[in-house]
Formats: sequence, structure tokens, C-alpha cells
Amino acid sequence: MSLKHEHWSSKIGFILATAGSAVGLGALWRFPYIAGSNGGGAFVLLYLLFTFFIGFPVFIAELIIGRKSQKSAVLAYSQLSHGSENWKGVGWLNVFTSLVILSFYGVVAGWVLSYIFMSLAHFSSGKTDAQIQDAFTLLYTSPWINLFWFGLFLLMNVGIVSSGIKKGIEHWSKILMPLLFLFLIALFLFSTTLSGFTQAVEYIFLPDFSKLGPDGILNALGMAFFTLSVGYGIIVTYGSYMKPSENIPKNGFYVATMTVLVSLISALIIFPIVFSYGLPPEAGPGLVFKTLPVLFAKLPATILLSTMFFLLMLFATLTSTISLLEILVANIMEVYHIERKKACYYLTLLTFIIGIPSAFAGSGQLFPQWTAIYGKNFFAMMDFITLSWCAPIAALLTTLFVGFFLKKEMLIEEFSKGTHLGYLAYPWYFVVKYIAPLVVLFIILHEAGLIRI
Repeated sequence: MSLKHEHWSSKIGFILATAGSAVGLGALWRFPYIAGSNGGGAFVLLYLLFTFFIGFPVFIAELIIGRKSQKSAVLAYSQLSHGSENWKGVGWLNVFTSLVILSFYGVVAGWVLSYIFMSLAHFSSGKTDAQIQDAFTLLYTSPWINLFWFGLFLLMNVGIVSSGIKKGIEHWSKILMPLLFLFLIALFLFSTTLSGFTQAVEYIFLPDFSKLGPDGILNALGMAFFTLSVGYGIIVTYGSYMKPSENIPKNGFYVATMTVLVSLISALIIFPIVFSYGLPPEAGPGLVFKTLPVLFAKLPATILLSTMFFLLMLFATLTSTISLLEILVANIMEVYHIERKKACYYLTLLTFIIGIPSAFAGSGQLFPQWTAIYGKNFFAMMDFITLSWCAPIAALLTTLFVGFFLKKEMLIEEFSKGTHLGYLAYPWYFVVKYIAPLVVLFIILHEAGLIRI
């Protein structure tokens, strides 16, 4: 069965959809708590450096691979390597990583859904700050409730991805992303009025490397790749929907800048609340769910503000997860020639099954000895392995593929199509071939204990 390859209908559609793949929970949920867990300013500085000097060049490389091949990750690496099974493995690593991330990311999205209904029920009414924060602990340790919301959220993704690129992903990204930006700006302006704003600015932007945790460097690299969706096959797949006339370096820079700004603004929303109310900045995955409800409970129109925020957080989450599901669907469609809707149904069911241990992780009812054996619960383990190991390794392999396997002339030509920035192609190629792989390899070897600083 021949499947028609779709394309973005507009430049803004590509930018919003691609930025949305990371701007969601990547910026709103993960960035603040990872920054808080790794000492604040030092982590943020490393994250910014890794984003623009390592992540962004690899991001451009993945776009070029996708647009040149007009294929999703698995067949893109295969086609450009003339059918090499070894390089095809990079595409399958992308698929595996995206599948596992979606399985635990969807559980977090389920928490967002739960908080929408909790907000409508005015759950914070008459409760102390500590009781409001404890509500998340109760949710986190309630496996069947987590599983219910997780399953419902996955069904929402099916409804969007099964409609295709233009009518599904691009259409909804154009609606959801502007709404998210407006509400983020409003919350940021409010956070500037809080007593802890100045302390938050210092915490985020003044590096103190003594507070950087042992995994901080690798976490910063993983976060840079996460907020650019590098190493998951998403950018290769989204690049395959680009037309030859589109400006890769310019559009890519818009996406990178947008994701960094949203991450920083999110931190400037969360940490002023943290310091104003004496909450711990290293609170972990529950940081957003514990801090914002405390703020909303102290404001007029609590129900409206809280519900609207978590609704918009849901919208942002959807822009992330539909890209994760899309890479799975697109690859299965191309490799096995399965119709889009069927691929959506099969992969959603598989994701749900794989996500069950993450939904049960807080309760300890499934695999009760997991934390004692591995040092992290199942949810945290999947988070760490995929974002701190799989994505950097996939990015490393991508730089080696681009720098040492593909022809330089072809890459320079593809970089220069549709842009007046062709003069940047040579420095970009130098970074991707020499600088990026060395930095990523050094950090991976250091984390593995093979190199000591």
C-alpha cells in the first residue's frame, strides 16, 4: 500500500508544532524541577550553552536528514546510508526512546487532567498550604486514578494524530500554542509582584557550581536535547514534512529561541512562588503541582485561575505528546505500510501497557522492590534512562552519521536551500563533525565513570 507523504501547509505551522513538541511539559514541568534539583544557576548556564552550541547544531542536522530523505527516522537513516542496517538502528533507537518517554510523560499529563477536575471542585478550599501540597502526594500514590487519567489522555492524542499533519498536529498547534504564550506572560507579570521574585532571579541566573549535583552536567545536556526534541526522531520526522524552499537555519533558530525563553519564563513563574512561600526548590517532579495551587488558593477567582492554568498546561502537554506519538505512527506507517488510524490505535495500546508501571510507581504496589534494587522508582528510572542516556547517545550517533558518513557537499547544499544564511553552513558543519560529538562523548564517558574531571 502506497502512503502519501504529507507536508506542513505553512512556516508558522512548522514552527509552532516543532516548538510545541518541547514547550509543553518540557518547559512547564521538567525544566523547573530539574533546575531546582541541580542547584539553579549553574545548571541553567550549562543548559543554555549546551542548547545553542551543541543541541541547536544537532537540531539542524536532524532537520536536514528529514528533509533530504523525505522519510521518518528509521527509513531516513536507512535511505541516506544506502540501506545500512546499522544506521537504521539509530532510527529504531529514536522510536524506542519516544515510546518510553510517552509512556511516563502520559502519566504526568494524567496528573494535569486530574488537577483540572480538582480545580473545578475547589479542592484547596479551607486547606492549609501543607494540605494543598499533600494533595499531589495523595494523587501520586493512587495508582488506579493515575491509570484512569493516563488512559483518557492517550485517547485525546489519538484523536489528533489520527487526523494527520495539516488537519491534526498543525491545526491544533496553531490554536494551543498562542493560548499558552498569552497565559504564560500573564503569570510571569504576576510573579514579578511576589516577594520571592528577586531571590528567584538570583537563583536562576547567578551560577553557583558548588550546588551542581553529580549528575548535573549530563542532566543539563539531556535537558538541552529534551527542550529541542533532539535525539528522539521527532525533528527528523518533522523535517521530512518540510518543503525544499523552507529556511532551515532561520526556522530552527526561531524554535530554539522559543523553547529556551519559555523554559526560563516558566522557571521565573515557579521559583518566585517557591521562595515567597518557603517551599523547597528541589521538590522534584511534583514541584509544579505543589507550588501553583498554593498560589492560586491565595488569589481571588481561585477556581477560574487554577482551572485555566491547568487547562492551558494540558494544551501544552498535548503539543508535546502528539509529536511523540507522531514519530511512532509515522515510522510504523512507513516501515510496515500500515494505515495511519490503525497505527495510532496499536501504538496507543502499546504505550498504555508500557506506562502501567509508571502509573503505579508512586504507590509501590507493582514491583515493590524496584526502588531498593535500582535506586529509583520505575517512573524516575524511565525518565533518567531515556532523557539522560538514550537521547544523548542518539544525538552522538547522529553527529557521527552527518559528520563522517554523509557527503559534505550534499549537507552544505541542503543547509543553504531557501536561505540567505548559507555562509553559516561551514561553521555549522565544523561544530557537528568535530565539536558536538567530542563534547557529548566526553560527558557520556564522564557519567559512566570512565573519565574523571
